[in-house]
Amino acid sequence: MNRMETDVIVIGGGATGAGTIRDLALRGVKTILIEKNDIASGATGRNHGLLHSGARYAVKDPESAQECIRENQILRKIAWHCIEDTGGLFVTLPEDDPAYHSLLLDGCKHAGIPAKEISIKKALQLEPNLNPHILSAITVPDGTIDPFRLTSANMLDAIERGAKVLTHTKVVSVIKKGTEIIGVLCRNIHGEEIEIYAKMVVNAAGVWGQEICNLAGIDLPMFPSKGSMLIIDYRINGVVINRCRPPADGDIIVPGDTVSLIGTTSKEIPYDKIDEYTIDDDEIDVLLSDGEKMIPNVRFTRALRAYCGVRPLVAVSGEKQGRNISRGIVLIDHKERDGIDGLVTISGGKLMTYRLMAEKTADLVCSKIGVKAKCKTDKIPLPGSEHKFTSRRTMKKFSGIPDSVVGSTFYRHGQRLRNILTTDKKNYRLICECEMVTEGEIEYAIKKLNVHDLVDLRRRTRIGMGPCQGELCAYRGSGLFHEYGGASPEGSVELLNDFLEERWKGIKPVLWGDGLRESEFTYWIYEGLFGMSNLKNNKKGLKQ
Repeated sequence: MNRMETDVIVIGGGATGAGTIRDLALRGVKTILIEKNDIASGATGRNHGLLHSGARYAVKDPESAQECIRENQILRKIAWHCIEDTGGLFVTLPEDDPAYHSLLLDGCKHAGIPAKEISIKKALQLEPNLNPHILSAITVPDGTIDPFRLTSANMLDAIERGAKVLTHTKVVSVIKKGTEIIGVLCRNIHGEEIEIYAKMVVNAAGVWGQEICNLAGIDLPMFPSKGSMLIIDYRINGVVINRCRPPADGDIIVPGDTVSLIGTTSKEIPYDKIDEYTIDDDEIDVLLSDGEKMIPNVRFTRALRAYCGVRPLVAVSGEKQGRNISRGIVLIDHKERDGIDGLVTISGGKLMTYRLMAEKTADLVCSKIGVKAKCKTDKIPLPGSEHKFTSRRTMKKFSGIPDSVVGSTFYRHGQRLRNILTTDKKNYRLICECEMVTEGEIEYAIKKLNVHDLVDLRRRTRIGMGPCQGELCAYRGSGLFHEYGGASPEGSVELLNDFLEERWKGIKPVLWGDGLRESEFTYWIYEGLFGMSNLKNNKKGLKQ
């Protein structure tokens, strides 16, 4: 059995776990992160990618609103390459209570959120596709943030500072000495077992944190709340559109990269269903119907895919219903709560406050292991955001490469663009036309960003996330795993099959009209042309 030693173990590869190992690495603390799947494969990668201004919480949860606007301002400085400053609007529809408009303005004022009432004419100038019958509008400093890019950048910085990241590795038990946890036993994707010993263990496993606590003999009940979202096939709005009413289903449309996203529902689910990512027909109906009320053009779009995530909610004040449980940060020292030393749990919160959650966690961990170094993550930029320079200067540096290719790679990787693009035509040939992903970017991800399969690659580069959903790029990407990742030809086919199966999960709930025709064409390519189900070593085949 392999044995490793470190100062701190972090369980969970979402934004909070990634932020925690980065924070600790910056303080000089040796850390190993363990994730049972890939980075951002839980709630971090299953949200609407909103750079919250905090206005959504300003009326009911002012503490969360204040946290959001502070982190909003910090992330714009340290993670600018992960952010698009779209701006946001809160609009009152004819059926909404007009009084909420004033409540929102007052709440934003007290939380320190720059919110301003504007005329309907001005709102329609900012967002021409907006419903022209709105009653009022408020501007807020919302934006969009790529959760995969953000998580990957935190991981990359931590690794470059000495941390270790073990993805596709599951914690199967904890190692205890009396009432103290001194390590964990893990099993990786190859079935190998690893013992890791540490002074402290951080449970940042999101909704799966209840299972980690159970391994330690601790009862930490969570109340899973499923949120479903719908992606439409092109970018229908340029500004984040929020409905000016108390939080409810289908009250936001977020522009993201080449598409737009309608969100979000909230449904309580049993804890034993947290790994079953199913979207119900009634949720899709609500999202389409309410989305159309904000932007009427939704009725002319194609539903590209639907997906859902499970919020890691911990009820600390008696509430046991999804929207009633605070999205606030929950940090637990299990020595104080349960008499078990060596373990802390960080949960609750939201993507917007991941850095603050990591800071609070690192502060607690450092106080327990005798490290006096302070947090630096609010000042030191993430890899890719080291020095902000203009797209014009970037284009000039890569003269000879199409501007669209340079621009899209710069958009995803910021300054790390210089480690990816070269003037070799093979390097910048397009693999994914929808998202403008080049062969050089895929090579960089496979070699430098801890990528094991095409699903991992999607999270690093957005390959397969555009309108064709991998129809014309997945087979090219799988071939590059043979060239750059050491996969056998048969292994590359298995990676391709697994990727198509994963994409199918999100396409299936919206299979009608143009989406159905697109899926039939994809089936013809991979089954009729390539004969996927007949290929040797292909375990499942494309049978849907």
